[in-house]
Amino acid sequence: MLRGIDVSAFQTSYDTDGLSFAFVKATEGRSYVNPRLSAQTKIARDAGLVVGFYHFLWPGNLTAQAEYFVKNAPEKAGDILAVDWETTGDGTHATNAEKDTFIRAVKKLRPNNRVVLYCNRNFWLNIDTTSYAGDGLWIADYVTAGKPRIKADWLFHQYTSTPHDKNVADFDDQSDLEDWANLD
Repeated sequence: MLRGIDVSAFQTSYDTDGLSFAFVKATEGRSYVNPRLSAQTKIARDAGLVVGFYHFLWPGNLTAQAEYFVKNAPEKAGDILAVDWETTGDGTHATNAEKDTFIRAVKKLRPNNRVVLYCNRNFWLNIDTTSYAGDGLWIADYVTAGKPRIKADWLFHQYTSTPHDKNVADFDDQSDLEDWANLD
């Protein structure tokens, strides 16, 4: 199991010791860009981590959201893109069709990058009806690292948010993750 982290504007910096990957929040909806995106990306790249970027998905305007995400997320071979599918600040969430449309749009706009779905266990078990996760599932379930309580195959597992979001990846070593991320 590889160890990783995901960060948003709430983290001014982060420690990379012992990590193999980092996901950085890039965008949300059609108007928000993480003001720490460049600095957080630099920390991960300088440490030699596999880097991913995520977009917090809102209902509606899926093509515009996908275009906004790929316009603002750095573009580099081997980076991973993710859609963060959860309840929004106003209590809504994108539908299954919207989630699937967004993933497909991002894959079309960035055909040389892997695109994964991030959601929590409740969304995966009780809201998702299509099981479409693009190139892989990143599941949030705050239990023992690497033991999410789902039957589906997963690639990344967010297992705690204390003191920050910690993750593991189901790859033997960092070179396996790099090979996968580079579409090998």
